[in-house]
Amino acid sequence: MIFNAVRSDTRNWPPEQVAELFSEGFPQFITADRLVKGYIGRVREFFPELDLMLLDAEEVPVAAGWAVPLRWDGRADSLPSGYTDALVRAVEGHEQGVRPDTLVICGALVTPSLKGRGLAGRMLTALRDAGQQARLPRVVAPVRPTAKARYPLTPIESYLRWRRPDGTALDPWIRTHERLGAEILAAAPESQTMTGSVAEWEGWTGLALPDSGDYVIPDGLSVLRVDRDADLGLYREPNVWMRHR
Repeated sequence: MIFNAVRSDTRNWPPEQVAELFSEGFPQFITADRLVKGYIGRVREFFPELDLMLLDAEEVPVAAGWAVPLRWDGRADSLPSGYTDALVRAVEGHEQGVRPDTLVICGALVTPSLKGRGLAGRMLTALRDAGQQARLPRVVAPVRPTAKARYPLTPIESYLRWRRPDGTALDPWIRTHERLGAEILAAAPESQTMTGSVAEWEGWTGLALPDSGDYVIPDGLSVLRVDRDADLGLYREPNVWMRHR
C-alpha cells in the first residue's frame, strides 16, 4: 500500500480521525511536564514542516510524528538531557538565529488498529526525509522505550542493553529504530520531569496515593515519588538517545 507524508497543518482533519489516531497515544501524566508547556506552542509555530501525518490511499491519517532542529556537535556528552531539553534548545536556538545541523525526532505514533504493520518505521523514515530536505545532516531521537513500563525499577542504563535471544533489542520501540539503522548513543535518565499535586496524580494514574513514598504507576517507565506534606508528586521519565545518522 502507498502512504503519503504531509504537513499536519495542511488541512483541518476530521475530529473522529484524529481521535482514533491519538486514542492510545501517551499516558495522561505526560502533560504534567511544565517546561514543555512553555515551549510547545513555539515548536509548532517555528517548525511546522517537521510536524507530519502519514496518510493512506484514502487520505486518512494513520500515523503522526514530529521533530525539531537544533545545533549539536555530534558528541554524546553534549546531547540535550532529553526530550524537554531538545525542545528548549531548538526554540531558543531558533530565536537566537543559531543555524541547526541536527534533526531530533521527538515522537511518532500509529493508529492502534494498524499497529504491527510497519507504519511506525514509515513515519520515522518520513521524518528523516524531512530532515534531509531541511539540510540537517545528523538525526537523533530521545526514544521512549515503551516496554520499560514493565520494569520501572530497572535503571535505564541497564534496560537499554537488554537483548532478545536473536540479538535484537528487547524493547520494541528501540528495536524499530535499530531496524532503520539507528544506534544507541546514551541513556537519558531524566528526559522529562512531570510534577503535580497528589490529587492530580491520583487522577492521572487512577491510584490512591495515601502515603509519602515511591509508587509504581500505570505506563510509568520509572517510579512516582510522592511527598504528601508538600502535596507534590514528582516523576522523572527516562529515554534512550539513538542516532540514525
